[in-house]
Amino acid sequence: MNAIDALLSRLAAAGWKERDAIKAELLAACRELDDLSAIEEHFTEAKKAMSLELRWEIDEVLEKLQPEAEPEEEEDEEEEDPNRPLTSADLNLVYDDPRGLMLHKSKKGERWFATQRDPRTGQPQTFELQQAEIAQLQTQLTGSPYWVLGAGGAA
Repeated sequence: MNAIDALLSRLAAAGWKERDAIKAELLAACRELDDLSAIEEHFTEAKKAMSLELRWEIDEVLEKLQPEAEPEEEEDEEEEDPNRPLTSADLNLVYDDPRGLMLHKSKKGERWFATQRDPRTGQPQTFELQQAEIAQLQTQLTGSPYWVLGAGGAA
């Protein structure tokens, strides 16, 4: 560790232009020791007396000493349950009638939802539409000015 201490002293005294060469020497000396935990412990103690900028330089050396992690294999996206509960972020508004009817289409898949005010409570209620209801609504609302342009809802 005497050689490492000498290099740390040189690093502390060096200007910013000379630091890269000293860090390379420090890295080589640390690799010769081959005891990463002892080196980390020694550096942790040495950093206590150093400026923040020098601590960063030592941290860079420590990062280079760490064994490279094997790249994680990207897991294939699991198939999402097509019937899982959706949030408003999963839906696109395709029809918006100011009298109270809104139709939403799921961003993935072909699920359709309608939102209407409950006549008893006045609160909006959202429910999923069946395939026959979707076709019927599209037929009924053909030519309506309330289809949202570009949303892909109009038949």
